[in-house]
Amino acid sequence: MNTHALSGSERIEVTLKNLIDLSKPAAALDLQQVKIRAVQSGNYVSHLKGRGMAFDETRLYQPGDDVRRIDWRVTARTDKPHCKVFKEERERPVFISVDYRAAMLFATRGVFKSVQAARFAGLLAWSALRRGDRIGGQIFSEAGCLELKPQTGKTALLHFFNALVKPVYNGQTVNGLGHVLSRLQHHAHPGSQVFILSDFRGMDVAAERYLADLGRHCDVILVQIVDPLETQLPVKGRYRFTDSMRDALVDSGDKRFLHDYQTRFQSRQQHLQQLCRKTGLRWLSCATTLQPLDVVLLLRGKYFANSIA
Repeated sequence: MNTHALSGSERIEVTLKNLIDLSKPAAALDLQQVKIRAVQSGNYVSHLKGRGMAFDETRLYQPGDDVRRIDWRVTARTDKPHCKVFKEERERPVFISVDYRAAMLFATRGVFKSVQAARFAGLLAWSALRRGDRIGGQIFSEAGCLELKPQTGKTALLHFFNALVKPVYNGQTVNGLGHVLSRLQHHAHPGSQVFILSDFRGMDVAAERYLADLGRHCDVILVQIVDPLETQLPVKGRYRFTDSMRDALVDSGDKRFLHDYQTRFQSRQQHLQQLCRKTGLRWLSCATTLQPLDVVLLLRGKYFANSIA
């Protein structure tokens, strides 16, 4: 879907129609991975982290069972040793976290950062549906967090899309990215593929620690949504910006201000990329003026060049 074909309102708010219309371009995607670390039955032979197992039932202990799987609660209750039985998961959980904080409700060109994040998330969700993966997500703003348990099928897809259009938050105030990522740790189970779509403003030591912990058990991809103005100020001149409540006047002819502005952004970029290299996470940038499909295809080419058909 071309950003130029979007109406004025569609550039600043997410609509269900636009998310559903992403079905056709999503058909070009295949984000399966082939870097092999462990073999498991089902759709994937991949580098997914974690055991890749789901609890099935509890039964009486049998000779040869792994003692680490003893269900101590049932054993204590029945006075007979019981073991947990696991089955291999045949679908990979894909967990998509989308940032709707105030800083994402902004753009100077293209679409709002929040809209771009939602469109990117829509493509990922359609791709996951076509592969038979389970689709789950997290949507967050200053007003709270909303987590959706990974499920399969079109019902899960539409549930996620409706949440992107009209999120119903839990009412608990979000205190920075660290709070959001700590919640994400509890909802994205080991072995999940996790996409985090954000501008990553407000990263601190706590947030970085939670990201590193998440990356030990999940395949984590950070998609940084940026507006062209963040990378470079306009040509020499004085520009007024407003959010309808506050005004800011920027003089891009001030060389010192211009240098400090660009240095701060570049420093944030470099720090985020260094964090990814250090913790084994993946990173890419998506501008508000780009087609999300082009960026997702770049993601596939960069990380999944040998994807299985």
